[in-house]
Amino acid sequence: MTTDKRTMRLLAALEANWQAEMTGFHTYNTLADREDDPHRRNALRLLAKAEQHHADLWAGRIEHLQGAPPVYRGTGAGEANSIASRIGGDALALRRLEVEESRDVAKYGRQLRELNDAPSMDILREVIEDEQEHYRILGNLIRERGPLPRSTPEEAQAALNELIAARDKGRPRSASWIGDAIYGVNDGLGSIFGIVSGVSGATLGNSHFVLIAGLAGMVASALSMGSGAYLAAKSEREIYEAEYAREEEAVALNESEARELLSLTYQVRGLAAEDADRIVEHLASDKKQLVRALARERLDTTEEGLSRPLTSAISGALSTAVGAFIPVVPFFFTSGLPAVIIAAVVSLLAHFAVGAAKSLITIRSWWASGLEMTVVGAVEGLVTYMLGEAIGKIGGG
Repeated sequence: MTTDKRTMRLLAALEANWQAEMTGFHTYNTLADREDDPHRRNALRLLAKAEQHHADLWAGRIEHLQGAPPVYRGTGAGEANSIASRIGGDALALRRLEVEESRDVAKYGRQLRELNDAPSMDILREVIEDEQEHYRILGNLIRERGPLPRSTPEEAQAALNELIAARDKGRPRSASWIGDAIYGVNDGLGSIFGIVSGVSGATLGNSHFVLIAGLAGMVASALSMGSGAYLAAKSEREIYEAEYAREEEAVALNESEARELLSLTYQVRGLAAEDADRIVEHLASDKKQLVRALARERLDTTEEGLSRPLTSAISGALSTAVGAFIPVVPFFFTSGLPAVIIAAVVSLLAHFAVGAAKSLITIRSWWASGLEMTVVGAVEGLVTYMLGEAIGKIGGG
């Protein structure tokens, strides 16, 4: 990009900043004209004066870069007479301004990283500090006025989506490891029952070959499940730690936006705006507590709710080995068709038991879950037995 293009891009950003500050200036002045309380009117006048000062800073930088003098394109009332403000009244107008101040802080924070212009960055630092103070002043004015109109979940959701879209482009989400033991048994039982059935069909139940295949499969399945459970739990914990670090950085750079995001999240769940703000205010008294709350809402989990990688690995491996060992047991004591029948009966009973146990962590009835698992196991065993028998005949032929 040439120097001229860089300058034009910079001037466009500075002009947009000037327009935003002038809109704020006119909005605060209009609201001040309508305010009866002297204290609140004075506070709004001071906010308007600060916005004018920011606009002057941007105009000065534009002039120094030999850009065209900016021309205000808004109305004399700023956003004070917008449809949303007229419907919700001045109380809602202040609430919208509070949100806008938070968004301005986020916008200027991004410009600090994007604009390669030292004088503009100096202005940005000053403006960001002022805007954060404006956010706090508006919050105090809102709380002094009393209860605000309650935001609908749809309104809160729309605002929340907008904030999240501005902060990131979709963060990875992690599912927790649920029922390690039950799913481990199920995995081991299903896979080794299939192996045992297939080898039995191919060898007419020769216990020597069935034991070799079954025990080898048991070890392989246990190791696979254990390593998979370990990596899943470790990845889940790493994702949480990365999310925590991102939220910690977000709070450090722009606490007002973080508060707004968390408040909107609570509003989506049905809390009134005033109640949500009060909760967030309490959480924000401890920065670590605020960061934990943000990370919890983004990932729908807490650090305490994360699986321990080593525990998950041991649980997954052992439970898989137990499930895998069940179909093999009869072949230690007998062989041929009797061993196949006993293994099938024992395995199907184990399938039913595992399916019934799954109902402990699902909403299905135990008999329906058990029956489903039994049918799946029966089909799996029958298919693999027939395939093994066919392969055995081909090899024998």
